[in-house]
Amino acid sequence: MSIPKKGARKIVVEGETFIWLIRKQAANMQAENLEGSLHVAVEHAQEPGSVLVIVTDRPHPQRYSLVYSELVPLQLQNESGKIQAWTIERRYAINPVRPSDVALWIQQALQIGWLPKKSGTTFKVKVAENCLKKS
Repeated sequence: MSIPKKGARKIVVEGETFIWLIRKQAANMQAENLEGSLHVAVEHAQEPGSVLVIVTDRPHPQRYSLVYSELVPLQLQNESGKIQAWTIERRYAINPVRPSDVALWIQQALQIGWLPKKSGTTFKVKVAENCLKKS
């Protein structure tokens, strides 16, 4: 299965051109799950074969788990001191995926056996401590 060309970015790694894409809208599992992280899809630009899916170590910004959030009072009632309204504030930093990250991950995926020009199943890997591990 190939990734859509619309919205995909090009990157050159080791003389080969690849396209990569991050899904803008979080899937339900990414949004609800405590492990909801950004996923990057990569494929060869000229000869698409196996798609590389990278499960990053970065939380999806649309993850709405309250684990990393805090309820903050917006407004207090004058006399009794009761809280009238609350807001939810995120308490984690959003760490973006940069093209340099994607280039490094593509190099690592090639080293651990991803064959981007050969058709086949999706090659799924996970980022752990700045290294890729096959899932």
